[in-house]
Amino acid sequence: MRLSKRLTEDGIASRREADEWIEAGWVRVDGRIARLGQRVTPGQRIDVDPAARRAQARRVTILLHKPLGYVSGQAEGGHEPASVLVRPENHWADDPTRIAFQDAHLRGLAPAGRLDIDSTGLLVLTQDGRVAKALIGDDSSVEKEYLVRVEPLPGGAVAPGALDQLRHGLELDGRALKPAQVSWAHEDRLRIVLREGRKRQIRRMCELVGLKVVALKRIRIGRVALGALPPGQWRYLGDFERF
Repeated sequence: MRLSKRLTEDGIASRREADEWIEAGWVRVDGRIARLGQRVTPGQRIDVDPAARRAQARRVTILLHKPLGYVSGQAEGGHEPASVLVRPENHWADDPTRIAFQDAHLRGLAPAGRLDIDSTGLLVLTQDGRVAKALIGDDSSVEKEYLVRVEPLPGGAVAPGALDQLRHGLELDGRALKPAQVSWAHEDRLRIVLREGRKRQIRRMCELVGLKVVALKRIRIGRVALGALPPGQWRYLGDFERF
């Protein structure tokens, strides 16, 4: 297989990181400096220069409380990406990590997952490919928890056993959805926990059982909660935190 894929599958680096390390001359195969696109066999020895690990350790992950009106990724339809909010003046004063902001923290910062323009809450932006793979990779099983305010669709009726259907048995785009945790958090508010992230999944799920989503807020990704982080502000993910 390709060397970059081998490094990724071994959990050493993301594919992008692996290519960068190879290009920088930080990877050796059987004692020889590797080249981009090189293929390796299972028995070959792969060594990574400590400089690569140091560069990896300096990469940051940012937790942003995304407000309404911002898109997760590239600007679209006249709407700005949420990353424009990552500025010193929006850095949460109570950030427990006490990491000092540097302009270098903006380079290569990308969203690890999406949050629609009409949704709010926890959005992860990261320079670390390992974090992105853990959260949005094909085999990711990290939970995402949402508070969802709903009302019956106009002129419609809520399906009998709507919660049971939301928990398991629905399909989107011809594919069955993974089981979800769904419960009432309030008389008009659902608490939904997913282990996948189809496009506008919760809104479409609710429509299938006769419910309209009025507001949606993501409050947790894995073991990392939004907590008291104010809307429009951000903080760093600490060394003491793991998704």
